[in-house]
Amino acid sequence: MVEIMKKQLAKSHARPSFDEYFMDIAKSVSARGSCIRRQVGAIIVKDRRIISTGYNGTPRGLKNCDEGGCQRCSSSVGRGTHLGECLCSHAEENAIVQAAYHGTSVKGGVIYTTNSPCLFCTKMILNSGIIEVVYNAEYPMNTVTAKMFKQAQIPLRKLQL
Repeated sequence: MVEIMKKQLAKSHARPSFDEYFMDIAKSVSARGSCIRRQVGAIIVKDRRIISTGYNGTPRGLKNCDEGGCQRCSSSVGRGTHLGECLCSHAEENAIVQAAYHGTSVKGGVIYTTNSPCLFCTKMILNSGIIEVVYNAEYPMNTVTAKMFKQAQIPLRKLQL
């Protein structure tokens, strides 16, 4: 009887891999994003333990983007344009900054992010000591960022869920 129950449980409950588990958490974190154009989530994992999370939105102490805090996001400018006017911090940036804020090193960590990193976040990831990037969806990543990860020998892996 016990063997039958174990087999039934195994069929009804497919346990996710660690990659799937962490990416699902990054997707949940993205729900906190206050940007009205895109919600992105990121988590940093070290030794299979989450050490930091981040989502995109305006910096601490400012009005949230969805409350009018970022004029660029509430304007009609096209996606990918006037990025220098955007006040929002990216999810990867926030995950790295939150770790620093709390005195936690991300060196040797893996970042799971719902979108592939932009050029700015790529630079932060490379300088932070993170050793691998796992992402779910394509952000308009240019060839420069992919080349940077390759040159720095940091694996950049797409995980399709």
